[in-house]
Amino acid sequence: MIRTVERGKTLLVDGPASATLVSGRAEVFGFTLAESRKIIIREGKRLPFHVLQTAQFELSLGTGSSASEVEGDTIPQSWAAAYSAVRGTERKPVAVMVFGGVDSGKSSFCSYLTNRLVSDGGRVAILDEDLGQSDVGPPATIAYALVTKPVTDLFNLKPARVVFVGSTSPTYAVDDTVRAVATLKTEAVANVDFLVVNTDGWTMDEEAVRFKACLASVVEPDVVFCLEPPGPVPSLCSSFEGALEGFTVQRVASPPLVRERDREKRKSLRELGFAKYLAGAKLRVVPLSFLTIESKEPAEVTAKHGAENLLVALYDKQERFLGIGVFRAFDYRRKALKIQTAVAETPALVVFGRTRLDENLREIP
Repeated sequence: MIRTVERGKTLLVDGPASATLVSGRAEVFGFTLAESRKIIIREGKRLPFHVLQTAQFELSLGTGSSASEVEGDTIPQSWAAAYSAVRGTERKPVAVMVFGGVDSGKSSFCSYLTNRLVSDGGRVAILDEDLGQSDVGPPATIAYALVTKPVTDLFNLKPARVVFVGSTSPTYAVDDTVRAVATLKTEAVANVDFLVVNTDGWTMDEEAVRFKACLASVVEPDVVFCLEPPGPVPSLCSSFEGALEGFTVQRVASPPLVRERDREKRKSLRELGFAKYLAGAKLRVVPLSFLTIESKEPAEVTAKHGAENLLVALYDKQERFLGIGVFRAFDYRRKALKIQTAVAETPALVVFGRTRLDENLREIP
């Protein structure tokens, strides 16, 4: 389907869909598209194509997708001011953190900042702390990626390093999450000019405020950006004011047309993440000999509920992350673990998490 969009308008495409710029000029999250480049919009995501010169798009819309037009640019003006503040910081590397509630536009804002910085020749790393809606690594992990060119979806980045936390919510893994962020931050800033840290949407209670303060203490950001929705709602920045004393906090606006997702849709997006990193997975038999086993839950908890279907992380002898898998059963005859995984290398360490997946890689409550 060919669709013509006039200059000054924004084409909003909800996935699953694809869009190809046939003619004209348009940009997505701060970078200008090349003609004939196909952009994939995955299920549950929305991309805004702001038209700079009357453009034609070739659209392919899947089940449940849509395409609509709105006047003007959906990228808030405050995002450009945020970029200027980051770009103008003389001391390098510059670290920034992005706070916001669920469906506030955090990933979009991180994509925008990253695209502008990369387009200006900056060396950028994205550190993704959002365990439940992870873009850079598998769900239940924290990861960072080095970004060398503009992106439309952080999901397409290849992680440079992954740390397994084992839970899809930081409420059950506060200490593990903070330690993982500290480790990855130290590694990520070694060879970049800018570090952008995306965080989870847990913001609404005192424990969340304390948690975010702990994250800030290990990241030591030059600036914390708080995404604020329009309208008469409590200020997110205000709720963090005391906890972030000593840090520069700057408010930026949430996009006016963020796609809201209910709990079931966010669960579906996580399952797409699991499917990505378990693509081609086979049931492997891993002998217990010379294998170290760890668990994110106390042993008595795992024993009580059974370990079947738990998400696991696989590591080599140097404790380098190899990938994820799902523990399916214990082979008593062979004294081995049966693990569904796409990892071909025999692991030296298996770490059990807290999340369970069924045979179809759907989350088990």
